[in-house]
Amino acid sequence: MRFHSTRNAQLDLTSAQAITRGLAQDGGLFVPEAFPSLTARRIEELCSMDYPSRAAVVMGMFLEDFSAQELEEFTARAYGAQFDDPAVAPVRLIDRNTAVLELWHGPTSAFKDMALQMLPLLLTASMKKTGEQRRVCILTATSGDTGKAALEGFRNVPGTKIMVFYPKNGVSDVQALQMTSQEGDNVGVSAVTGNFDDAQSGVKAIFSDAAFREELDARGWFLSSANSINLGRLLPQVVYYVSAYCDMVTAGMIGMGAPVNFCVPTGNFGNILAGFYAKQMGLPIGKLICASNANDVLTDFIRTGTYDRNRPFFTTISPSMDILVSSNLERMLFHLSDGDDSFVRSCMDGLTATGRYTVPEHLMLRMRETFACGCCGEEDTKEQIAKIFRDHGCLIDTHTAVAYHVLEEYRTSTCDMTPSAVVSTASPYKFCGAVLEAIGGEARGSGVELIDRLAERSGAMVPAPLAALKGKRPRFTQCIEKQEMLEAVRRFIG
Repeated sequence: MRFHSTRNAQLDLTSAQAITRGLAQDGGLFVPEAFPSLTARRIEELCSMDYPSRAAVVMGMFLEDFSAQELEEFTARAYGAQFDDPAVAPVRLIDRNTAVLELWHGPTSAFKDMALQMLPLLLTASMKKTGEQRRVCILTATSGDTGKAALEGFRNVPGTKIMVFYPKNGVSDVQALQMTSQEGDNVGVSAVTGNFDDAQSGVKAIFSDAAFREELDARGWFLSSANSINLGRLLPQVVYYVSAYCDMVTAGMIGMGAPVNFCVPTGNFGNILAGFYAKQMGLPIGKLICASNANDVLTDFIRTGTYDRNRPFFTTISPSMDILVSSNLERMLFHLSDGDDSFVRSCMDGLTATGRYTVPEHLMLRMRETFACGCCGEEDTKEQIAKIFRDHGCLIDTHTAVAYHVLEEYRTSTCDMTPSAVVSTASPYKFCGAVLEAIGGEARGSGVELIDRLAERSGAMVPAPLAALKGKRPRFTQCIEKQEMLEAVRRFIG
C-alpha cells in the first residue's frame, strides 16, 4: 500500500518512508491510498486472538512493507508486561447497552501508550528499510499525555533524541511531573508560555523551516514527530477499535455484525479519526460521537460546517482537550473530498490566513453520516464523574466524563440506543484534584499529593507508574517563549 500527502496526492511513498518523514515537506499529513477490507470472517478470527496478535493483523493490512513476523515481534514487545492488564485495552461493561474502553493501562496511564509503545519500533525499523543513516530528533508538542508517552517510548532508543514542549500551566500537576522527571539520556522537556496551540504551531514552524532542515542534515540529523500527525502513531490506534468490537462480541453485548457507537473525547481529532479508519475498513461502527469540552471548535464545525479558531481559549479540568487547532481534521478533509488535495490546501491556507474555513454542505452531509457531536462544561464534567462513581462504582477521569456526558445527551436527543462504548483515555489519578472534588473529597494540595487521598476516598487502585511519582523531583525546569523553540531544539541536539 502506498501513502500520499493531504496537500499533494501525487506524492507516493511506502509506509516506511511516510513513518520516517512524519510530516510531508509541503506541510501535509500522510494518508493511505485506500482502506483495506476487514471482512466479517476476519473479525471472527480476531475475536479468538489476544491484543498483540490483533494488532499485528490489523496494522499489517496497511503496512505491507513490514513482514508478519516483524509486526508480531513488535506488537509482542509493545503490548507486553508494561501494561497492567493482560487484555491491554480491556472493555468494561457498565450496563447492557454501555461499555467503557479503557486505554490507560500502559506505562504512562494514558491512551497515548497504545500508539507510542509501538511508534519507536516502527520508526527505527522504517529508517533501516529506507536506508536512512542520519540520526532522528523527535519533536513533539503535547496537551498533556502525548509528551510523557513519547518520552517513555523513545527513552534511550539508539540513534534518537526526543524533545517535548508543553504549555505552561496547561497540563495537570501529575502530567507535568511525569514529563519533567523523565529519565533517559536522550530526552529533553520544556514548558512554553501560552497554550497547546502555541506549542503545536511552534513545532510545525520548526518542521517547515528549510534552512534548519539543511543545517541538521549537514550535521547528520533529521526531524520526525511523535504527534498523531505521524502515520506510525495513527495506525496503532485503529487496532483498539477493532479489538473493542471483538471483546463486545465475545462478552455477548452484541452479535457479530451488529453496529456499535463509540463516543470519543476529542481534541486533536487523531483518536476519533482512527475510529473512522476502522469503519472505512468495514468494522460495523454506527456513529462516532465527537465529545468536546468548553473548547468546542470541533462541535461547532460538525454542526455548522465552519471551522473557526477565532474564539476564547479555556483552560479546563480536561486539559488534553484544550485545543483549538485540530491537526488530524486535515486528514478527514482529504477523505471527505475523495482526495482533493487542492481543496485541503485551500482550507489550510484559510486557517493560516484568517483562522477559519468553511466546508461545502454536501461534504458536511457526508461527515454527519458518520459523526455526531456534543460538548460538556466543567460542572457537568464533575457531575458525571460523581454519577458514574455513585451508580456503578467506576472511577473515571475528566476526559472520559466529558464523553460519557455527551453520549447521554446524544441518546436523549436522538433516541439512538445502539450499544455504545465510551473511549476512556486516561487514569483518573492523572487528574486527582478534579476527580477527588467531584466525588466529594478535599482537593487542597498538588495533584501528586492527592494520589493517596483519592485512593482512600475511592478505593480504586493507583497505577504503579503514578504511585512511583511520589517523591520525584523535576529534571527539567525551563520555560521559554514560542519564538525561542527553534533555538532550544538547536541547543538540545548539540
